[in-house]
Amino acid sequence: MLPDTLGILTPDEVTDFIGQIIPKYPGIHFDFHGHNDYDLGTANVLEAVKSGVQGIHLTVNGMGERAGNAPLASAVAVLHDFLPKVRTGVVEKSLYQVSRLVETFSGFRIPDNKPIVGENVFTQTAGIHADGDKKNNLYHNDLMPERFARQRKYALGKTSGKSNIENNLAQLGIELSDADLKKVTQRIIELGDKKEVVTQSDLPYILSDVLDSSSIEETVQFENYVLVQFENYVLTHSKDLRPSVTLQISINGEIFEEHAQGDGQYDAFMNALRNIYKKKKMQLAVLTDYAVRIPPGGKSDAFCETIITWDYKGREFKTRGLDSDQTVAAIKATQKMLNLL
Repeated sequence: MLPDTLGILTPDEVTDFIGQIIPKYPGIHFDFHGHNDYDLGTANVLEAVKSGVQGIHLTVNGMGERAGNAPLASAVAVLHDFLPKVRTGVVEKSLYQVSRLVETFSGFRIPDNKPIVGENVFTQTAGIHADGDKKNNLYHNDLMPERFARQRKYALGKTSGKSNIENNLAQLGIELSDADLKKVTQRIIELGDKKEVVTQSDLPYILSDVLDSSSIEETVQFENYVLVQFENYVLTHSKDLRPSVTLQISINGEIFEEHAQGDGQYDAFMNALRNIYKKKKMQLAVLTDYAVRIPPGGKSDAFCETIITWDYKGREFKTRGLDSDQTVAAIKATQKMLNLL
């Protein structure tokens, strides 16, 4: 094994050093072990394989000592695309799934801009790119999302063009007139200027707000929810007592009330909600990921953004809730999910 254990080699040095060693020992199988301290791990792997090594040490999500090892997903894509004669046993369509699995168990979050497996790497932000996708893939390259069992997304914000918004609306099965599309585009740009995150899941609310559409309405409202109901206590955990929730909601004007316990306040809330939906014989989306963000430097009363990923009949989407209380923020995100369904 030839290790760059401090991650200090440049690609030229890898080519030079390995190029000197391998010819001297032609019968030996050499591995290369690259670290990523200068973010050169993938580049060094490419040069090592070109120089004749037969094994490479990679880790899922680039996990490892300090800045980590050369990342599996990036290295595999680079080798397959830039060295046509080199093949690996890695199934590219499994890379994203494996990456998310390791993220879950390790607790180390994948950066949104991480190549191949990051949340945003197949998201078009500029309107010109979305327009190019519609015009016979003007911006086509080998890194297509379908190759890794992913999908192209179109971001909504201050750089959104008409094509970005049209693509998102089409995925929701919504078609607007040019005049209405112009109004919605302007509103999304205004939200983007305020640095607000706009998602596809927010679109129905934006449409309702901008177009005053009677066809898009709030059908589910939480009339009242009491979390951990003790007199003179709100949102309180007690030793050796499970959190409980009494939930009252209105569905199309019909009032339901349910009490449930859970492993936490939000878990108890979801248990109560499931009981109500079972009575109505309605299906809830399945929660697949739960993330909480607090602004850097935030104090104990800072706003908390809860981002929940849902799966409904094979379709994945996200909803967000904002409140100074984390559980209430999650409930707001859940209410958006209910109305989207």
